[in-house]
Amino acid sequence: MAENPQLFGNGMPVPFYGEMFVLARDGVEFHVDKIPSAPGGHAKTKGTIYLSNIRMVFVASKPVGNFFAFDMPLLYVHGEKFNQPIFHCNNISGFVEPVVPENQNRALYSTHTFKILFKEGGCGTFVPLFLNLVASVRRYNQFEAQSAANAAAPRVDPLQAVQTPVDDMMRHAYVDPNDPTKIFLQQPAPESQLRRRNYHGPADNAY
Repeated sequence: MAENPQLFGNGMPVPFYGEMFVLARDGVEFHVDKIPSAPGGHAKTKGTIYLSNIRMVFVASKPVGNFFAFDMPLLYVHGEKFNQPIFHCNNISGFVEPVVPENQNRALYSTHTFKILFKEGGCGTFVPLFLNLVASVRRYNQFEAQSAANAAAPRVDPLQAVQTPVDDMMRHAYVDPNDPTKIFLQQPAPESQLRRRNYHGPADNAY
């Protein structure tokens, strides 16, 4: 994970080189723990989820303390589960490991618990695409994200996921008429040519 990733002025995440955005879903409620910049260390707010072949990014409609966005590399997500409670809204819960800077000790960083609640409309488009994409990323990279939680394990570059082919998955996605998820059949036009090379460096110009 990475708190408050770089965003364009319109709220879209600044992409990595080779990154392809799959979808955007407005009107979700997002919960995540162990956030130092949020009151009480827990962020709970509404906003938009962006899903790409590398990561899932939540962008808050309104900041909570100094928290305004949360970046979850798909290779670092594990324990994901689609929940359909009888008396509450459908949601996805799971865990995500931190993106630790090269010179930092992994043991100093904690695993985050997250939840995405679908309070506005259905989720028949988002959920299958998310679960299929996470499974595909793991399969294509021959890596189970749980190993990222092992402090002794060699660090896995979250940008490895860029190799995962997603075009076919997007073309054959089921579209739920009750789900307001927007699938990007063409990549959204960026505000600039800024691109990111890694999780901890600044973006640079692609041209």
